[in-house]
Amino acid sequence: MNLEQLRAFVEVAQVGNFTRAAERLHLAQPSLSRQITTLEQDLGTELFHRARRGSTLTVAGESLLPLARRMLADADSVRRELAELAGLQRGRVRLGATPTLCVSLVAEVFAAFHAAHPGIELHLSENGSRRLLEELGAGELDLALITTSHGVATDRFTVAPLLVEELVVVSSHAVPPVTAHDAISLAEVAALPQIVFSPTYDLRATTDAAFRAAGVTPAAVVEGAEMDAVLRFVERGLGVAIVPAMVLIERPGLRSVRLREPTLTRTISVARPADIAPAAAVRVLQRTIARTAADLAAAAADTMRLADAVDDVDRGGDRSSSP
Repeated sequence: MNLEQLRAFVEVAQVGNFTRAAERLHLAQPSLSRQITTLEQDLGTELFHRARRGSTLTVAGESLLPLARRMLADADSVRRELAELAGLQRGRVRLGATPTLCVSLVAEVFAAFHAAHPGIELHLSENGSRRLLEELGAGELDLALITTSHGVATDRFTVAPLLVEELVVVSSHAVPPVTAHDAISLAEVAALPQIVFSPTYDLRATTDAAFRAAGVTPAAVVEGAEMDAVLRFVERGLGVAIVPAMVLIERPGLRSVRLREPTLTRTISVARPADIAPAAAVRVLQRTIARTAADLAAAAADTMRLADAVDDVDRGGDRSSSP
C-alpha cells in the first residue's frame, strides 16, 4: 500500500468514476486502474463494485475511505511541517469559508497572508458551514471559517469565536430610504420587495427562521442569488436584503438600516481539527484571520456610523427626534 494508491482510491470514491478520477489526478486511466487493482490485491478484497455507469464502494471500501483520508491528511501534515523548517518559504494551507465571508473577510486575509508569505500556497473551499465541518473532519481542510447563530457542540473540532456580527437591511442609495426611523421591524421588511439568498446559505436559514418566528412571510422578487448578485441587485434598486454589516465596506451604492428588536446576529468562528496539532503556516494564517476580522469589524462599525449620519441628512432631520 502506498500514498498514490490511497489518493487514487479516495478520488474514485469521491467521483464514482475511474475515467473522471484519472482526469482529476492527471493520470492515464489504465494507470489509475492498475493502482486500484494492486491496492485491492494487497488488501485481499474488492473496494469497488464496477459497473458501466460508474463505480460504488463495497463494504470494505466504505470502511477504508475515512482511514485513507486521514492517512493522506497526515502525510500532507508531515510535508508541511518539513517545508516549514525553511521558515514558511513553501507549503500549503487549505482554508474553508462560507460564501458571505469569501467576499469580505477571506479576500483581506489572503491578501495580507500572501504579502507576508508568498511561497505558501493558499487553497480555498467555499461552502456552507455544515459542509465545511464535514471537510474539516475528513482531513480535507486545515481551517474553516464558519458562521452560526449558536455555538458548535462537538469534541472533534477546536472552535474559536472571532466576533459577533450584526445583520442589517440594505437598500439602494439611489432610491429613498425604506424608513424614516433609525430601525425597521421584520414585519416592515417582509412587506418590502426582497432579494433572497440561495437556500444553501447559512444566512438564508437565519433570516427564514426569524421571519417564521415573527409570523410574517417576505415578499421575494428575486430568490436563490449568491452574495455578489444580491448586492448588485440591491444597488440597482430591485429590492432590499438582509446582509452582514461587514459587506457594506467600500459599497457606497448601498444604504443600511438596523433591525428593530429582535435584532439578528451571527457568530463568525474559526474551526480546526481537535486531534491534529496545527502546522506553523496554519497557526500564522489563524492569527492573520483573527487580526483581520477585528480590523474589518471596526471598519464596518465606522461604515454604519457614517451611513447613519448621511441618512440623517437625506431625511432632513436628526434621528433622535424620530419616535
